Amino acid sequence: MIRHTALFTGYELKKSFSNPIWPLFGILQPVLYLVMFAPLLKTMTPGGTTEDALRMFTPAAMMMIAVFGSMFSGFGLIAELRNGSIERYAVSPAWRPAIVLGRVAKDMVVLVCQAILVLIVAFAMGVRIGAVELALVLLLMAATGLFASGLSQGLALTTRDENGMSQTLNLFMLPIMLLAGLFVPISFAPEWMKTIAPVNPLYHAVEAGRALFDGRLTDSSIPIAFAVFIVLAVLTTIWSMRALRKIAG
Repeated sequence: MIRHTALFTGYELKKSFSNPIWPLFGILQPVLYLVMFAPLLKTMTPGGTTEDALRMFTPAAMMMIAVFGSMFSGFGLIAELRNGSIERYAVSPAWRPAIVLGRVAKDMVVLVCQAILVLIVAFAMGVRIGAVELALVLLLMAATGLFASGLSQGLALTTRDENGMSQTLNLFMLPIMLLAGLFVPISFAPEWMKTIAPVNPLYHAVEAGRALFDGRLTDSSIPIAFAVFIVLAVLTTIWSMRALRKIAG
């Protein structure tokens, strides 16, 4: 089981880094957000300094990486469905869930690389966070990424069409980002948005990330975010593996 998952993970990583353009863009994009967008938020922070703005935006950028960096990984799976690769993997002696779990693990490796780079840039710009808080942020980011990757694989295996998948993702992307308070905190939103924001799972991750960067370890948003995304990660992973089982017969 572990061996087969590791083999598929290595195979997917080799494919991803054989063309370094996409991994490079995926890593640099959140850094550009951090450097160019965070300073615009200075007037929205109590202290009005770049460090305060970064403390508010860095966790949001990390959760944005976790969700949207992993959410598009399923497009490659559709291409392999079309050329028959998935069917060949499914009839091989390999453990079938490893086909999905290997892709999810690959997304986690890329996610770690992106998180490290973002944190290095944030630290260089003056942000500081305690070791415990940092570990919890990274764990929450991993749970969020697992959910997004499992959702992407399941959606790809269900729709089996790039156009249908892209339209579905594009439909929900903007409201998810705005209702999570990724760019502007929900506290600045109108009342109706504040009311419906908690329905958005990403909202809880962003709020928990900001609480951790502020050093508020007892904030109630932290256990809520972990509970939400652990459950969602398990459900989406199970869904993607069942969708694969149906294709493989």
